[in-house]
Amino acid sequence: MDDDAQRPPATAPGPLTGFTVGVTAARRADELGALLRRRGAAVLHAPALRIVPLADDGELLVATGELIRRAPDVVVATTAIGFRGWVEAADGWGLGQALLDRLRGVELLARGPKVKGAIRAAGLTEKWSPSSESLAEVLDRLLTEGVRGRLVAVQLHGEPLPGFVESLRAAGAEVIGVPVYRWMPPEDLAPLDRLLDATLTRGVDALTFTSAPAAASLLSRAGERGQSPELLAALRHDVLPVCVGPVTALPLQAHGVDTVQPDRFRLGPLVQVLCQELPGRARVLPLAGHRVEIRGHAVLVDGDLRPVPPAGMSLLRALSRRPGWVVARAELLRALPGSGRDEHAVETAMARLRTALGSPRLIQTVVKRGYRLALDPATDTKYADATP
Repeated sequence: MDDDAQRPPATAPGPLTGFTVGVTAARRADELGALLRRRGAAVLHAPALRIVPLADDGELLVATGELIRRAPDVVVATTAIGFRGWVEAADGWGLGQALLDRLRGVELLARGPKVKGAIRAAGLTEKWSPSSESLAEVLDRLLTEGVRGRLVAVQLHGEPLPGFVESLRAAGAEVIGVPVYRWMPPEDLAPLDRLLDATLTRGVDALTFTSAPAAASLLSRAGERGQSPELLAALRHDVLPVCVGPVTALPLQAHGVDTVQPDRFRLGPLVQVLCQELPGRARVLPLAGHRVEIRGHAVLVDGDLRPVPPAGMSLLRALSRRPGWVVARAELLRALPGSGRDEHAVETAMARLRTALGSPRLIQTVVKRGYRLALDPATDTKYADATP
C-alpha cells in the first residue's frame, strides 16, 4: 500500500470521486485499482495474502502421479492460474505430456470462461462449464449425474473446498485434491496494518475483496492486533464491504457483516456496484443556495469537485451531523485530529475549509458560540426537531 492514497488528476467528477477504496487483492490488484481510479476513486492497496506456488511441493507431485496412473472419471478445474500452474509444474517434472494425454480422455469441467481459456490454451477441450461460474452449479451437475464409484479430481484454488469435496464423498465418489497453490499471509504485514488502521479511523469508504482467503486474512490480522471488535463495527456501519461473489463473502458473513456483491463475479461489475452504492451514502445538503455533497475526502459544490484537507473534512462532518445547529468551538476542536487544546486551531482549519469550498457563506460564524452550516431557509425546518 502506498503511504498516501493515489489521487486521480483533477478532472470532471466521476461516480467515485471523493471516495477512498481499499483493495485487498493479491492478484489483479493493478487492474482493479485502474478501474477504480478511472471512476475517480482514491485507492489504498494492501495485499491481504500472497500466493505460494507448489511446483516443488511433494503433495502436488504425488497427486499428479496418481492421476496419470489412474484415469479419473472427472476433473474439475476451478481457476485459470491454478490450471496453468499445474501444467507448468508437471512440465518441470517431465510429466507434462503424460498429464495432458490423461486429461484428454476424461470429463473435464471448467468453473468459468477464464478456466476454459486456460484449458484450451493447453490444447484441451472442456466438456462443460456453468454459466454462473459457480462451483455450486458444478456440484449440482455432478450429483445429478451420479458420482458413486467414480474417481473425481478437484483442482484446489488456494484453500481446501470442504463443502464441495465432502458432498462428493458423501455421494460415493473417490476424490483426489490437486493443490496447485496455497494462500499465505503477506511477508510484509506493514501495508496490511496501515489499511486496517485506515479502516478503523474511517479513512476508507469501502473495502473490496476478491477471494475468501483475503477476507479471512484481514479478519485474522485484526484478531492478532486485538482489533476485531473495532474492525467489525467499522464494516457493519461505516465502511462498505464489497465482495466479488458469495463465496468470497462467507468469512465476513460468519462474523455478522453484510456485504454487497455484483450479479456477475467479475472486477468490472464489482466496480459498478461501488459506483452505485457509494454515492448513495454521501450526505447532500442545500447550503446558502448551493447543493453540497459531502463525500469521503472531498466535497462536490453544485457538481464541482472541491478537494478538502483532512482537518477540514473533520470539521465539515462534525457540522453536518446536526445541520443548521451551532456547534461549539470546543466540540469542533475535539473533532480535529491531534489539535491539542488551542481553539485557534479550529479557526485556522475553518478558514482553510471555507477557502477549499470556494464559498465562505456555506458556513456561518456565530459570534462567541461557534459555527453552523448555512441551511437554506426552506430546508431549515426539516432539521428543527433534531436533537442538538
